[in-house]
Amino acid sequence: MAALPTTVKILDVAPRDGLQNEKENVSTEHKARLVAMLQDAGLKEIEVTSFVSPKWVPQMSDNTAVMAAIARRADVRYSVLVPNTKGLEPALASKPDEILVFTAASEAFTQKNINCSIAESLERFAPVIEGAHAAGVKVRAALSCALGCPYEGEITADQVESVVKPLRALGVDAIDIADTIGVGTPRKVQAAMERALKHFPLAEVSGHFHDTYGQALTNIYASMELGVHSFHASVAGLGGCPYAKGATGNVATEDVVFMLDGLGIATGIALDKLVDAGAFISNALGRPPVSRVARAVLAKRTA
Repeated sequence: MAALPTTVKILDVAPRDGLQNEKENVSTEHKARLVAMLQDAGLKEIEVTSFVSPKWVPQMSDNTAVMAAIARRADVRYSVLVPNTKGLEPALASKPDEILVFTAASEAFTQKNINCSIAESLERFAPVIEGAHAAGVKVRAALSCALGCPYEGEITADQVESVVKPLRALGVDAIDIADTIGVGTPRKVQAAMERALKHFPLAEVSGHFHDTYGQALTNIYASMELGVHSFHASVAGLGGCPYAKGATGNVATEDVVFMLDGLGIATGIALDKLVDAGAFISNALGRPPVSRVARAVLAKRTA
């Protein structure tokens, strides 16, 4: 095992992956302010919005307006999700630094989620990847259900590699190993990560863990044992898990930063400002943050 990394990069997915799972619609102004507060806290990677049909994801229908409203910084990278060629043109017009495409390691999940096979999803990506690269924009792919599927159950490392390999062949620049339902445990996570690392450089492999079964921080640590130093998190723990009723979804950015601070691993993120960002968006949604660290910090402030 490699020594733990000395620095870790965190991509905050709350403005996109977090808010699109919320029943409450959040205003464009609030979304732009959330992005501003995240970058003020030190986040250098933010997933801002999604260029999908408003019929399927009405929460992201203001995608162009949000991208126009954010106060951009030269040292921050802004990414957007693009599911198909229809979303590519407006996405590129909004000038993102990175485009995200997504498929899954599970055939059943892909059919239920995007109504096509894994092979068909990869075919759909080809022109999106080509168009993004022609515009000088990096392409990242999310591999959902890499550790387990709500329909198929167990997902093997072989299944993970069987999708990672063609994604790389298509020209995808970076890969996210995503535990969509939060069932991954350390050894399984390491097995999946090892397969991704066979095809992608270490710097281009990220972990996207949900905390449904309380394993997200453990799985981040297990990934760091392999040298992986890029992870996704969502401020305030925004974004539920639609396949596990009442369960938490994305691991909270505050919880990840607190753990990394304790390990002496640099993130460049100020925890107090991060808590402020989470409190702001949680107040807009009318509920307390899911993050345990945020709740503890906020309680101390009012003690």
